[in-house]
Amino acid sequence: MRRTDGRETVTAVTTQIPDVRDHRLSKDEIEANFADLHAPLSRSEALIEADRCYFCFDAPCTQACPTDIDIPGFIQKIRSDNIRGSAQTILRENIMGGMCARVCPTEVLCEEACVRNTHEEKPVEIGLLQRYATDPIIEAGTQLFTRATSSNKRVAVVGGGPAGLSCAHRLTALGHEVVVFNRDDKLGGLNEYGIAAYKTVNDFAQTEVDYILAIGGIEVRNHCALGEDVSLEDLRSEYDAVFLGIGLSKANDLNIEGEDKEGVLNAIEYIAELRQTEDKTTLPIGKTVVVIGGGMTAIDMAVQSRLLGAEQVHMVYRRGPEKMTASAFEQALAQTSGVTIHHRAPPSRILGDEFVTGVEFKTDTGEFVLYADMVFKAIGQHTDGIEGLTLENGRIVVDDGQMTSLEGVWAGGDCVVGGDDLTVSAVQHGKLAAIDIDRRLREG
Repeated sequence: MRRTDGRETVTAVTTQIPDVRDHRLSKDEIEANFADLHAPLSRSEALIEADRCYFCFDAPCTQACPTDIDIPGFIQKIRSDNIRGSAQTILRENIMGGMCARVCPTEVLCEEACVRNTHEEKPVEIGLLQRYATDPIIEAGTQLFTRATSSNKRVAVVGGGPAGLSCAHRLTALGHEVVVFNRDDKLGGLNEYGIAAYKTVNDFAQTEVDYILAIGGIEVRNHCALGEDVSLEDLRSEYDAVFLGIGLSKANDLNIEGEDKEGVLNAIEYIAELRQTEDKTTLPIGKTVVVIGGGMTAIDMAVQSRLLGAEQVHMVYRRGPEKMTASAFEQALAQTSGVTIHHRAPPSRILGDEFVTGVEFKTDTGEFVLYADMVFKAIGQHTDGIEGLTLENGRIVVDDGQMTSLEGVWAGGDCVVGGDDLTVSAVQHGKLAAIDIDRRLREG
């Protein structure tokens, strides 16, 4: 089969049995592949890097940080070997500063704004310095925060992800009692179930959760989902305020022919399984994999397919590279990991009989087919509507204080308009909501 522009294409054979199996690589190979993406800085490396900071008066790096961390301030404390003070500067604005140091797209936020970011030199490695400051404190469980006098107010937080935990921690620090309703086995949300395994090794997500809960005053109820085990109406009647950090629980469909074939999988569900599996060699992966999407989830799925032993991985996006939500760094990471990225190619149908054997794509210049043993869908998520809340394009509308259209109900994270699938943004939403909830509760 040829494309209409004359170039060769890979043809899917609908009768071929896909090559999907586990143990494509040895355990040692898998462990090496999923080692820490960025090695932490040693003390000498951190001091040298901290010394590169100009400590700008206007601090463009801080202005670029969604959580308003005083970046020159925490770097200055590293220079003076005040790790506790540096961590406190970070964590008082971003209680998940440890995770954000690992997964934040610093290359398009604080580090892009760094005045050293020129053609002649690289920016200060703010993310690695942030990790250097926070890791010892979080891993040792050194508590930097205390609770205020009890307000005798109770707040329900729905969702145990970054937005919910950030809101819960700030509320309890302000003296309120908090109950977190979490649908999963563990707290952490995206950090626990949705981030590439090579970005958060050694179960750091749960270490950070334990640190957040150690402040006290936070009750956790796992396996409790909104709309199934508890209703918003009941929460509003039983609690003084409600915060929704429910994320986007429904994966978008391709809505094309053949989508229901065996071997067409949801990337988010697969990544969650990958994150929770102790022995990654047991996960089945295809020899040739196609990932459909252009965001961070698509990148994470494509790279991890390679790390699990897939020989060919194609990532296909329906628009041009300038429209991809994955950062340039993440796209480069995928390409250097052996992933081939195709642009401007929306899928038209899934090929195969019972199981998938390929995907047909249509472009402005014609059609082409990519052979595949497995196909992963990573084209975004949505949430079901909640009665009484104003939605816009499937997300909850909130004001500057994260309050929804329902009195006494706030929301943040990916579920709200402006949510951008970033831990750092969700943390900021939760913090802003907690501050606004506290103000309104104390005003009566």
